[in-house]
Parts: sequence; structure tokens; C-alpha cells
Amino acid sequence: MILGVGIDVVEVERFARILARRPALAERLFTASERGLPVASLAARFAAKEAVAKALGAPAGLAWHDCEVVSAASGRPGLCLRGTVRAAAAEAGITSWHVSLSHDAGIASAVVLAEGGG
Repeated sequence: MILGVGIDVVEVERFARILARRPALAERLFTASERGLPVASLAARFAAKEAVAKALGAPAGLAWHDCEVVSAASGRPGLCLRGTVRAAAAEAGITSWHVSLSHDAGIASAVVLAEGGG
């Protein structure tokens, strides 16, 4: 059963300018393994983190590093949840996640579906 849906879009060029102006922001938003990616991929991952928060109902106190966007060997995106985000998902009864990322024409986007229960 679908328990939550989240979607977010990010303008890649604007996101790149923000990261250039505030270099410490990348460390705050992304894990060490995420930070080495191109800016379009970072923008899509930021959109995914926002979409996860929306799928959870945007509870207060979620930490950015507690939601990491990972890629399978096939390239398929997935989530690695820890701490605050894992706890919020458990409280909501979420047992699995589906993630879709895209970046084209200067826009990065993410859609997240949260599933759980019976």
C-alpha cells in the first residue's frame, strides 16, 4: 500500500550558483560519497531528499545526511536511510521506497513513493 508520495524539482544552474557561493552547503546536504557527483546529479539527489521529506509528511528534525541517494550497479537509484529519517519512516510504517531521478533541459527532478503495510 502506498503511504506517501513526494516530488520535487530543482533548477540545475541556480543550484550550481548556490553551491558555488556557499561551498559548506554541499557538506551539510550531501554525504561524502554523494559530494563527488556532477552538479546535475547533486541537484537530482537534493530533489530526492526533499521528495522523501514530503512523502513522510515533512516532519521536523530530519537530518540531510540521514537520507542518502545511492545507485545500484545497474544505475537504478535507491535510498539508504539512517537516524532521523529511518525513525520517521518506521513510525509511518514505511517498509520500502521507490525513487526516480531525472535531469534534462536544466531541470533536475525526483519522484519518491513510500510503501508499507498491508
